[in-house]
Amino acid sequence: MKSICIFCGSAPGADPRFLDEAVRCGTVLAQAGLTLVYGGGKVGLMGAVADAALAAGGEVLGVMPEDLVNQEIAHRGLTELHVVRSMHERKLKMAELSDGFLCLPGGPGTFEEIFEQWTWALLGIHAKPCGFVNVAGYYDPMRKTIQHMADNGFIGQPYVDMLVYADSTEAALEAFGGYAPPPPKWSTTKP
Repeated sequence: MKSICIFCGSAPGADPRFLDEAVRCGTVLAQAGLTLVYGGGKVGLMGAVADAALAAGGEVLGVMPEDLVNQEIAHRGLTELHVVRSMHERKLKMAELSDGFLCLPGGPGTFEEIFEQWTWALLGIHAKPCGFVNVAGYYDPMRKTIQHMADNGFIGQPYVDMLVYADSTEAALEAFGGYAPPPPKWSTTKP
């Protein structure tokens, strides 16, 4: 792996542990020699993870739609900022630049971004790992909901199990190192 895409909140969140993990995440990625790919913002957890990676000497690639750049929330100190036309282009560019996708706590945009990448992975569009740094149990309710999908026949258990959950960025990256995707959902070889 050379680059990890981080999805996270454009706000710092209510629990100070969220911000602490964002700083740790950026630092860990830089120290591991991994490029940080993210949404390009200077605000919230997004800004904190980028600032920490840059402070630790890391490379940081941001991807942001032009209208958000014009609203002056773009981080201007990045290694590179890709300005795109739309949110759809943003997600595609982030996917192209990344070898894996990792979520810190965030809101609806964070959920939407990781769910798209997970869907692409289970369909076989890519074979990159998707995971969550489950700070203070933030992703516990979502994890139960995803299991509920499988329990009710809407997704196979291997596609639930392909998601990585970890209590720290370090543990998530370690799990990513051993990641092996299941066969795509519609392949002739069922898991």
